[in-house]
Amino acid sequence: MWHDVETLWTFPRRSGRLKRTACIKLDASAAQVTQLVALQVEFARACRHLATLAAANTCHNRVKLHHLGYYELRARYPALGAQMACNAVAAVSAAYASYFSNNPAMKKQPWPVLAFRVAGSVHFDKRTYALRGQTVSLFTLDGRQIVPLRLGAHQAKLMAAGAPKEAELVRRGTTFYLHLVFDLEDPPALASDAVLGVDVGENVIAATSSGKRIDGGQLRFDRDRHLALRARLQGNGSPSAKQQLKTVSGRERRPVAHVNHVVSKQLVAEALKAGSGVVALEGLTHIRKRIKAGVRVRARLHRWAWRQLQGFIEDKARAAGLRVVYVDPAYTSQTCSVCLQLGTREKHRFSCTCGRLAHSDLNSSQNLARLGATAVAPRGAVTHPHVGA
Repeated sequence: MWHDVETLWTFPRRSGRLKRTACIKLDASAAQVTQLVALQVEFARACRHLATLAAANTCHNRVKLHHLGYYELRARYPALGAQMACNAVAAVSAAYASYFSNNPAMKKQPWPVLAFRVAGSVHFDKRTYALRGQTVSLFTLDGRQIVPLRLGAHQAKLMAAGAPKEAELVRRGTTFYLHLVFDLEDPPALASDAVLGVDVGENVIAATSSGKRIDGGQLRFDRDRHLALRARLQGNGSPSAKQQLKTVSGRERRPVAHVNHVVSKQLVAEALKAGSGVVALEGLTHIRKRIKAGVRVRARLHRWAWRQLQGFIEDKARAAGLRVVYVDPAYTSQTCSVCLQLGTREKHRFSCTCGRLAHSDLNSSQNLARLGATAVAPRGAVTHPHVGA
């Protein structure tokens, strides 16, 4: 199976080029669909063979894997062609890199042979596809095929502004899509050093230091409902229950991703409205290992898509010319953002002996903004207060 690489951590805003992916529907004829399906099958077979070699030789370096399996691959699958064989090497190398990034302990164990689905994606590069106006020329086992593109306003804008790079051919049912990556110039960074702190959570998806709160009650309700449905179907174990599990697959993940996209867009708009050039987020690495709660609470918190939301914020902030910094969240939910002393938190109510009364998530976001301002200051303060003092 294909393992998607999670968005990497972004600290202060990087210079360079911005990458955007456009999902473009292909208006392929029935004959072209047949040819593209045949390419998918052959590409998956080649990837499975390479995965066997990679696991047996504990090697996922792209160059080493190329030397290890390229000529054997060309002999076994001659119709695939030289460049598509190189693309199969790249796909297997990336899949193993992603797998070990998400499961680092598995690298010390016997390597698994990753499975590549027959209906999986096919990796294309500049030598195996070419854009020609509103059509694309795609490599197939029977030669090049010119397939019309169905472009929307968003896709057309990206094509006009960016340089096309690598692509993935994806099939959903009998419809093919081309996921095309474009290189865009980074927008100029905002000159402001003002910081917007963003506290992410479960009941309140996000709270900002400017006072904005985004409720997550409906999303939590929907996720709990899907969890209960999956538990019932898995406990049943009948063939019809397993078929129903396949039917409902993705019905939780897709709405969550949609909500996170909407929330991240609102947060970036809030930062621009407040005149902030920096967004401060919590560094939540290894948070799941630190969770100490019952089975039910752990199951709910482990499904919390906080990293996906932060990744979306990074992506949209960079596109808007904002910088993103991560700060240590220790004691930010217990420290008063006014006097910097430890206060009392009871659910969403925060109180302090100095008279401060506030929503606990808003108080935490204001502490994050303060720490974020220190992180982006041109020079550090002489004395750094300890937030836990």
